[in-house]
Amino acid sequence: METARLASLIAATVTMGLVSGLFYGFSVSVMPGLKRSDDRTVIEVMQHINKAILNGWFVLGYIGAFLFTALALVLHIPSDGREVLPALIAALVCYILSMGLTNKVNIPLNNALEKAGPVARISDPAAVRRAFEGPWSRANVWRTLLCTAAVGFLAWALYLSGRLG
Repeated sequence: METARLASLIAATVTMGLVSGLFYGFSVSVMPGLKRSDDRTVIEVMQHINKAILNGWFVLGYIGAFLFTALALVLHIPSDGREVLPALIAALVCYILSMGLTNKVNIPLNNALEKAGPVARISDPAAVRRAFEGPWSRANVWRTLLCTAAVGFLAWALYLSGRLG
């Protein structure tokens, strides 16, 4: 049982780190880089990214972060190492909030960008960009902060589990 607890905690930390890094990369490089581009370029690039990201590797990290964190929490409930539970709960809450932002803000904005159609046919690309870029970027910064906090909580849980074991 101890091996399963440790393995789930490591898997949660790794997958959460991957998701946090993805969001961080968008916050500090992709979106600032696109900010310097023209309206049609921003729309076209984000339409391509939104299609490309829907792949098994992304799903493994995104869903894996949730499942492995939840599994680590469940596996630690009956253990003697209950000191780990607050950190695991905090990590899971942070990630659920991040997933909520993704579902309520980022995905609908991605869908609206796709519905705008092929970039060459968009009559007012500046309006499409304005409706997308600011709200999407702000939500992404919050996702980044929440996922980074979750990684910190998971790292703390790893530390505690090593100290207790």
